[in-house]
Formats: sequence, structure tokens, C-alpha cells
Amino acid sequence: MNVERGIGGLRELLAARRSTSIGLVPTMGALHEGHLSLLHAARDECDTVVMSLFVNPAQFADESDLDRYPHDEERDFELARDAGVDVVFAPSADEMYPPGFQTWVEVTELGSMLEGVHRPGHFRGVATIVLKLFAIVRPTALYFGQKDAQQVEVIRRLIRDFALDVELRVLPTVRDADGLALSSRNARLSRSERERALVLPRALATGDPEAARTLLESSNGLVVDYVERVDFDPPVLAGAVRVGSTRLIDNIVLEGDST
Repeated sequence: MNVERGIGGLRELLAARRSTSIGLVPTMGALHEGHLSLLHAARDECDTVVMSLFVNPAQFADESDLDRYPHDEERDFELARDAGVDVVFAPSADEMYPPGFQTWVEVTELGSMLEGVHRPGHFRGVATIVLKLFAIVRPTALYFGQKDAQQVEVIRRLIRDFALDVELRVLPTVRDADGLALSSRNARLSRSERERALVLPRALATGDPEAARTLLESSNGLVVDYVERVDFDPPVLAGAVRVGSTRLIDNIVLEGDST
């Protein structure tokens, strides 16, 4: 497995592979089984697998949240190697946002609802970095998880609006045995907070926005940011709650619905 820190080095490494399929799995590290499901799918479907490992500062409105984001690069490298990744692109912030950087991509409507209300500018950071990664790697397929349904929809719109020549592959949400969707933020939860957090997937499983909100709002220790049915592709019931200092998002696909 190759680890590249610079854009030039990555392009040089991939130059000889342009005639074959290249799968790109964008990550911010702190890998878990959800990430690994994406890496395994890319390994099964593509000749070359590139994983980006970049904690994108532009996605964080709160600097303290950025500071608390888990970092264990060596562990991430080991997991990526075991999953069959060919190249890890692990640039610095200065490499991706050099001095004088001032060009941003904003998916206006999709980026301003739900998470966009509570995390202003978040999807501007997502769309910008994904488009830059696309320009650098030039993958034939991009891999994302259904857990971040709004992010998927933003990327889908980005691909359509810029006519990007890439296949978007979306894999199902991976959950722990207790039903909690895997997230790098789960490590912040105490045992009692995790018990309270389990109400989120149970509420969404009702498939009904009003029933889900009632269940969440009646649970001690949860602050509800939103619970909404959204006509994404596919439609989902999405929710976000705060448990102590940790904010969690989740969604379920509404089977049988269509956009």
C-alpha cells in the first residue's frame, strides 16, 4: 500500500492506472466497519482502490469539534492495508487549501436544509473537497454510506450539475448489534449516553415522523434537532439528536416509497 501526501505524487502514481477502473473512498479517518464496507466494495469492483484520509476543516463550524475529532493515522493505515487499499491519500490542510484559496462549491438548496441549518457551511466544505478529490484522483466510482443520506444527496446533485463522469455507489448503513449506526463520534458516548442514544434508531424505525418525534422528545437526556421525512433518492426518515456533548445523525430508507 502506498501513502501519498502530495497532489503531484498521487497524480504521478495513478498516471499508469488511468486506463483501468479507480475507486475512491473519501474518509476523515477514525475508520470503523462502515468505512470498511465501502473499502471492501471498492476492492471487489475496481482495479485500483484509493482512500483519502483528510479531516476537512471546512466541514467544521465549531473549532472545538474539529479539535475533538479522533485521530489515529497508523491504525487507519493498518485497517486500510488489511482491506486491500492500494493508495492512501493523506494530505495536509495546506496541501488541499493552499495560501490564498478562495474557490468554494455550494449546493444551495440541498445544503441549506436539515444538517445545513444546524451546521452552516458544512456542505460547502463537503462539496468543495469532494470536487477537488475528484479532480485529483479522477475515479471511475465514488463510494459513500447511506448513513449520511443528505451528504449522499449533495454529492449526487454535485455529480449531476457538473456532469462528472463518475459512478456514485451508496452502501447500506452499518449498525452495531444494538442498532446504533456506526459513527466515529460514538466513541465519545458514555455507557448511559449510549443507552439514551439508542432511542434514535428505534424512533426512526417507526417510519412515521410524528411518532418518531414523540418518542424522542419523551426520552430524558435527548435534545432533538430534527426528525423529518425527506424525498431524497430513496426517500428517508432522517433525524439528529444531541446526547450530552455528542451530536448523532441517522436515517432509515422508507421502503416502498419513491421520489
